[in-house]
Amino acid sequence: MTMIDSLRGPGFNASRERPAQTRNGYLMLLLLLVVLVAALFGFVAATLDALVGVAVMVVSVALLALIAPGFFMLQPNQAVAVTLFGDYRGTERATGLRWTWPWMGKRKISARANNLVSDKLKVNDLRGNPIEIAAQVVWRGTDSAQALFDVDDYREFVEVQIEAAVRTIGSRYAYDDIAQAEVTLRGNHEVVNSELRAELIDRLKVAGITIDECGLTHLAYAQEIAGAMLRRQQADAVIAARQKLVEGAVGMVELALEQLSQKNVVELDDERRAAMVSNLMVVLCSERDTQPVVNAGSLYQ
Repeated sequence: MTMIDSLRGPGFNASRERPAQTRNGYLMLLLLLVVLVAALFGFVAATLDALVGVAVMVVSVALLALIAPGFFMLQPNQAVAVTLFGDYRGTERATGLRWTWPWMGKRKISARANNLVSDKLKVNDLRGNPIEIAAQVVWRGTDSAQALFDVDDYREFVEVQIEAAVRTIGSRYAYDDIAQAEVTLRGNHEVVNSELRAELIDRLKVAGITIDECGLTHLAYAQEIAGAMLRRQQADAVIAARQKLVEGAVGMVELALEQLSQKNVVELDDERRAAMVSNLMVVLCSERDTQPVVNAGSLYQ
């Protein structure tokens, strides 16, 4: 059971969209014109036979009053939820001119994609560091019944749930990890965005909303710790770089000693071997260009 399912309670009945029973508006428009012609005919006939003319006019006017209010127009990616005295009777998605009984309630809802960029939120990440985070979400309504009848205001519901989901994902991961040993907000965009989308889909399915695309648009340390965290990142980067340099230098020293020994270039005792290793490490790990010293004497002087 998900968090949203647990909040619904045992008495919650989710609405489900179903097709509405409406009619082609163009055929009803043609019928309306026929009734209008009949009303004109009744007006003319009233001058010849008052009883017949009045009867035709009364019936025609009644039909006009019944047919005219029932028209409604649907554009592409629009839907109309039809209700009868508050009871949901279905949803019409066919575009163009449609008609239903005038006592039927009609509520339009858009099925088009909506783009929303959340505000910058201050969240504590997995390590407790305050960060600023924001996301961009593309959403659309897929179930008109749930959007209109299961939540009070589905647009406001979307905004609140997006903010809650961004806060949840922001606190689930650390901002950064210099060793790259875990999933982080800054270093694993695809994983974080995928999990954010899954979180939003789970939260918004109660309102008949689906998520087409989402991703973080802003990610930074909060201002109060930005300077300190920048220095920490710089220190971590320096340490990591030094570690790589030392590892490479050790490998090069090992290779140099091995080749000198194999080719019998020079025989070194332990003391001179240690001095050579020290000099090579200084040369390889130094940040400045080394100055060679020419020894004009013997190896030991």
